Amino acid sequence: MPPESQLLLNLPPSAPGRGEDLVPARMVNEWVYCPRLAYLEWVEGEWAESGDTAEGRRSHRRVDSGGGRLAAPEDAGDEVGRARGVTMSSERLGIIAKMDVVDLEDGVAMPVDFKKGKRPHVAAGAYEPERVQVCAQAMILEDNGYRVEQGALWYAGSRERVPVVLDDQLRARTLDAIAGLRSAAAAGRRPPPLRDSPKCPRCSLAGICLPDETNLFERGGPPRPLNPSDDPARPLYVQTPRARLRKSGERLVVDAEGEKTEMPLIEVSDVAIYGPASVTTPALHALMNAEIPVSWFTTGGWFVGHTVGTGHRNVAVREAQYRAAFDERQCLELARGLVRAKVRNARTLLRRNWRAEKGEGPDKDRALGRLKHVAAEAATATGVQQLLGMEGDGAAIYFRFFNRMLASPRGSAMEKFEFTTRNRRPPTDPVNAMLSLAYALLARTFTNVASSVGLDPYFGFYHRPRHGRPALALDLMEPFRPTVADSSVVQVINNGEVRPSHFVRSGNACALKPRGRRAFIAAFERRLEQETTHPVFGYRVTMRRLIEVQARLLTRFLQGELREYPHYLPR
Repeated sequence: MPPESQLLLNLPPSAPGRGEDLVPARMVNEWVYCPRLAYLEWVEGEWAESGDTAEGRRSHRRVDSGGGRLAAPEDAGDEVGRARGVTMSSERLGIIAKMDVVDLEDGVAMPVDFKKGKRPHVAAGAYEPERVQVCAQAMILEDNGYRVEQGALWYAGSRERVPVVLDDQLRARTLDAIAGLRSAAAAGRRPPPLRDSPKCPRCSLAGICLPDETNLFERGGPPRPLNPSDDPARPLYVQTPRARLRKSGERLVVDAEGEKTEMPLIEVSDVAIYGPASVTTPALHALMNAEIPVSWFTTGGWFVGHTVGTGHRNVAVREAQYRAAFDERQCLELARGLVRAKVRNARTLLRRNWRAEKGEGPDKDRALGRLKHVAAEAATATGVQQLLGMEGDGAAIYFRFFNRMLASPRGSAMEKFEFTTRNRRPPTDPVNAMLSLAYALLARTFTNVASSVGLDPYFGFYHRPRHGRPALALDLMEPFRPTVADSSVVQVINNGEVRPSHFVRSGNACALKPRGRRAFIAAFERRLEQETTHPVFGYRVTMRRLIEVQARLLTRFLQGELREYPHYLPR
């Protein structure tokens, strides 16, 4: 039996007539290059744009537009021609390809694949993944009745064409790659990350794959700074009453009070709408198509919900999340870690920001000691109800001394911020009003991040599901309440960015005026942009990027790649 026939017996069956089950030839290329990369892109639907991918897309623009004519196999005998953007599939192999160019001469077809860079100086003329991709295209052409003798690669950077010899060894490698990817997809097994590979630093999916972070728990040693730079896109806040967000070409336009503000759609990461502002249908469609979530708030800053597109396609992540959520033991384990991290981070914030003029001495030592004791107890809680009690004890201690972090007022007594206890629904004083707004902003951030990595933000482990409540987002944000939300409140008070005159009272309720809310949101976003050192991995990233890393690490833990979920615990 020839080698190809033997390999075909090992191919998992494909589903005839269902194009989504056919493996793209480009993914076969990726599998040879890095199995984990191919799995993340094809099976889990992950993608991250980079300079290299954008340049590659530009170099394919002409061939992707199509053109030319490819004669049918039975009419190809005397034909000479070239066709661009040819899509064909092979049900026998279970693969599909959009071929950049197919040249036809004297009845022989030749697939030509375009690459953006220069020809590599290697013995085979091209790297194996690219040759495998061309071989897959050739085999598709053969299965559609064409005679193929060789393939070719065109390198735009050096303007060179490199022939690809379709020998038995390359064909066997191609079939092996197809079988490997289809088997992994059928089994739902994400391949392990590469170890110390030089391929990782330039990979656009390094921040999604987290190769060194995942391997750290197996082999130790600090990870390399592989993570790509933070996404330059930033949130867009629409706060002016009766403002209208609309679309103009590839730009978003905000019409508010007779003024117009424009920004490119590509520079927007998410949109937050406050109060009676509106979004046009074309703008909403463009945002959903670009997977840019829209969060809705009341005028006072209460988080109402969010609008997203079709959402993340990685069902396996949500399956793992639901399995864990129905496992009481695992829920308790995760809840212990969340509460312990929250109390420890509250203690750290209090220790760092306790103001000397408020008196350090025994009060500070007593507060820090009690919080340390609560954090230690949380690690051994025997049930969720007991854990809720411990969390309440920690919050009572922390907020009892929260005022010690606020600067002494300067000037008249009217400029003084007073805080005695935490209250909400509605908040009755300026400090509580800012805390409530900060927690709403943080809930929006974690809701969007959880959705973006494939998790269901409404199904949690510690906070139980309730209609309209993003329980998982509330879970994940617990350790970040002190480090992001509370620290933003302390900062705007101590820096004088928000003053008591920026608040309005209605009955027993207190809320920020528009000017004060804008100042606070600016400070909150500035906090997310501040760099921090990850205490586990040792590299420096912005807080915004770290939050995404933590969410992705949770997916790795839920799917069994990590033995434990590493919390963010600044020293």
